[in-house]
Amino acid sequence: MQVELLNDQGLSSSKVDAPDAVFGREYNESLIHQVVVAFQANARQGTRAQKDREQVRHSTKKPFKQKGTGRARAGMTSSPLWRGGGRIFPNMPDENFTHKINKKMYRAGMASIFSQLAREGRLAVVDSLTVDSPKTKVLADKFKAMNLSSVMVIADEVDENLYLASRNLVNILVVEPRYADPLSLVHYRKVIVTKAAMDQLKEMFA
Repeated sequence: MQVELLNDQGLSSSKVDAPDAVFGREYNESLIHQVVVAFQANARQGTRAQKDREQVRHSTKKPFKQKGTGRARAGMTSSPLWRGGGRIFPNMPDENFTHKINKKMYRAGMASIFSQLAREGRLAVVDSLTVDSPKTKVLADKFKAMNLSSVMVIADEVDENLYLASRNLVNILVVEPRYADPLSLVHYRKVIVTKAAMDQLKEMFA
């Protein structure tokens, strides 16, 4: 598989050979869906909580007498039938949303995503990405010159200057290969990979 090599203006200057083991896989939609859903589920904190009828603070006094009112009988106002009462099946904070996915499936899913991005022309390569100062404007101007507005950059090394310059940019994510995730890959319109990072991706997902 050959991928475009971009210059400083964001134009294709030539093509570079990308390893087929990562960038030449067949598109597997069901596997990609499984990998993305598992990533989203594993990112959930699970801290939501609701109260059942035992946990809500209500008086245990019978709200009205059993007979003679014409209303349905009621024992206490903490009943789930009453406004402000407890939930019948409440969400608990210790609920586990984890989806297990095998390493082999994850590697194959990530390689399938990279391959599809390359086929769609949404993936490109640059020689390197560095900034001389931790100024957001410097990096923003660099991406503006390359005509990139929604981009994920996978760099072989993110130094302090590059990290500080990129963290406040909207719709721009700069990460090292080990932090590349399936959700970000499918979210951003363009994915830029440095040449050195491409070798690391080959070791990780081939």
